[in-house]
Formats: sequence, structure tokens, C-alpha cells
Amino acid sequence: MSSTEHHRLGLGTMIPPMQGRFQTIFGVDHKPIIAMAHLPALPGSPLFDAAAGVAGIVGAVRQDVEILLDEGVDAVMFCNENDRPYKLEASLTDAAVMARVVADVAPSDRPFGVDYLWDANCALAVAVATGASFIREVMPGVFESDMGLWKPDPASLLRQRRALDADHIAVLMNVTPEFASTIGSRTAGDRARSAVVSTLADAILVSGPMAGAGPDIEAVRAIWDQVAGTAPVLLNTGAKATTIAEFWPLIDGVIVGSDLKVDGGTWNPVDRERVRRFIAAARDAS
Repeated sequence: MSSTEHHRLGLGTMIPPMQGRFQTIFGVDHKPIIAMAHLPALPGSPLFDAAAGVAGIVGAVRQDVEILLDEGVDAVMFCNENDRPYKLEASLTDAAVMARVVADVAPSDRPFGVDYLWDANCALAVAVATGASFIREVMPGVFESDMGLWKPDPASLLRQRRALDADHIAVLMNVTPEFASTIGSRTAGDRARSAVVSTLADAILVSGPMAGAGPDIEAVRAIWDQVAGTAPVLLNTGAKATTIAEFWPLIDGVIVGSDLKVDGGTWNPVDRERVRRFIAAARDAS
């Protein structure tokens, strides 16, 4: 990509060529398959299984992760997906239990990440405590959401990353969040481009309207056209074995959860055969 093509923002602002934390973790020429390891509800959540307790959370996640690793995913991302309804601020218990689960079952032979719905500082704290390589959070922007008014603070997060001497941890920024819509008139492509320049995103994630629902391919194309070559673009929700080939030329990797589960249900256990099917489809698309 030429310097002219990088000169997209005007006022002399140059978008740097793609390089950095994400490429250090996954390599420059590889499109990683990052599989979700969804935690059952944490203590205090409405859906928490008190009879199974924290040990039950660890056991369920361990079973899922063993299948994902056996079948050859490139990385795993741990997420409190079943903590419905989601919160914008984690509790001390949330952070402690999530760190316990991740530390107990995280892979030792490939990267792993953390996502707390929806508190970026909690995700970062768990990542630091467990040795994770990346986190995923919605930012930048302001959103109306199922959780109320949502104002992520990337400036605070990245300063906290620096203060914790955790600059190696990549922050994957979702610019099209699930369960929310933006306040403002900028397009997703404009917000993605801005996230690379002003918010220092290590990768741009593109989601559909909720977990398991994919984005319109034209929305992915619009973001790809804005930031390709300057930051990785990943499909973040709704990736399916039956459709991944359509998205593959427009992405630098994929985060997949629901399509790997029994009957394709987001909160169901991982299904080994569905994992195999998805990986085969993604590899065939390469």
C-alpha cells in the first residue's frame, strides 16, 4: 500500500502500515481462528448454578477448551458470555472467579485472550493476572444499549495497560457492538479508521447485532476498504462454516463461538464435529 493510499484522513495525518502486537502474536501472513470459551454464569449472576459452584464453571470450560485445542484452533478467548443481563462494571468477585477459571484451563502452547462483558478494565486485569496475550472490548464511541448508555474509555484503558507494564497485551476493538447501536452519524468505516489512528486499536472487530448473528458483508467490506493494510480486521460474530468463505477475502482472522456449539446455540457446550467442520471450511477458504 502506497503512502498516498495511507493518506486517508487529511490534515497531514498518516495511518501507519499494519504492524504491531497482533502480528507479533499471530504472525504476519496467518489468518487465525480464535475460538470462544464461554464461561457459565459467574457467582451473583441471575443464571449462576449455585449447586455446581465455581468448580462447575471450571469443569465446563475445561471440557470445551480441550475439544477446541484438540481440533487445532489457533487461539482461545475466554468470555463471561452467560452473565446475562450484562453489566458495565465488573465486581471484585467477577474478576477473581474469571481469573481463577482462565488460570486453571488456559492453553500453554498457543495464545489466549480475555473478554469481560462489558468492562475493559476487568478484562485487562484478568489478562495481566493469567498471562493472556489479548483482550476484546467495544470501543471507541458512545452507544445506547441493552445495558443503558455506554461510554467506553479507551484512553483510560491504554494508560492502565502502560501503568501495569502490560504493553504486550493487544486490545482488539469492536467498532460495531452487539446489543447496542451508536450515537452519532459516523459510518462504521469512519469509526474503524478513527479507532486505528486516534484510539490505537491493535485490531478492528466487526460484529452483527447480537451474539451468533453475523454482520452484513457490505459492512465488513466498508471497514476493510477503510483500514486494510493498516490494522487487522476480524469477523467477530456470526462466523459460520457455511458462510466463512464469503468473508475470508475481507478479513485477517475470525473469532467464532456459536457455530462451534451443539445445535449452533451460543450457550451450549462445544460440539467437536462442528469445530472440525468450521476449521475445514476456513482452511479451504484460505
